[in-house]
Amino acid sequence: MGRHDKPSIYYAYQEGWVSLFGNILLFAIKYWAGIVSGSIAIIADAWHTLSDSISSIIIILGFKVTEKPADQDHPFGHGRAELIVSLIVGVILAVIAFNFVLESIDRLQTRTTAQIGPVAYLVIGLSVILKEIMYHYAHRIGTKYKLNAVIADAWHHRSDAVSSLVILVGLFANKYFWWVDGALGLLVALFIIKATYEILRDAINPLLGETPDTHLVADIRALCQEHIDTEINVHHFHIHNYGDHTEMTFHVKMPGHLSLQQAHEMITRVEHIVKERFNIEATIHMEPF
Repeated sequence: MGRHDKPSIYYAYQEGWVSLFGNILLFAIKYWAGIVSGSIAIIADAWHTLSDSISSIIIILGFKVTEKPADQDHPFGHGRAELIVSLIVGVILAVIAFNFVLESIDRLQTRTTAQIGPVAYLVIGLSVILKEIMYHYAHRIGTKYKLNAVIADAWHHRSDAVSSLVILVGLFANKYFWWVDGALGLLVALFIIKATYEILRDAINPLLGETPDTHLVADIRALCQEHIDTEINVHHFHIHNYGDHTEMTFHVKMPGHLSLQQAHEMITRVEHIVKERFNIEATIHMEPF
């Protein structure tokens, strides 16, 4: 199965829709709690939750594009749409982290503490629990099917859970230390910045081009030695990932006395085996010793 076979696409859509409806529901509950308790912090946190719905919509639309087959303008398919989705989600996370930094610094400068009414205890606690469940659900799907955009969305859930937790901790700690809410806000911002860096790194590297995995190269070298009945030297590996389609090129040095027909038959056999075993479309350049 490829990385984006039917089951993986199905679960990616499912995670996107669960995330979308979950965020909208939590936004409504948090907003209500903020109005009832008169808490600006909870109202702001409600809008933070609603912003997560943007990434959920991007997930759904992104994988809709990814599922499209190859065409004349995109001969390798549309698999890299997932990486573009990851970039967008990563940028959203970066904006949220920046806002956390500004808000935390402002609270420290103005000595502002969290103002959360008693009615908010249950709502904030429920938000932390539900968001953490949504994080583990999305992270499990993203890891199992190697879907970077879903993993990025999982970290978005985690950032919202942590932000709600900061407010909840601040509710208790600010009774004794006025600066706790602002300090924890800065720590959360650093946590989100770290997650953002990892998400953007994992999306940008394949777009820029990266070296093949060393274990994969070793396996293909061993495969060539096994199926080519002559002295060879396998080198110059390049790999290009397009989501569910992977292209690899490498060079094979062979004895010059072989006929073109003999060399071609050996190389074609290796290309077929690489396709069957690794689901990689290999293009092999032959060179004489």
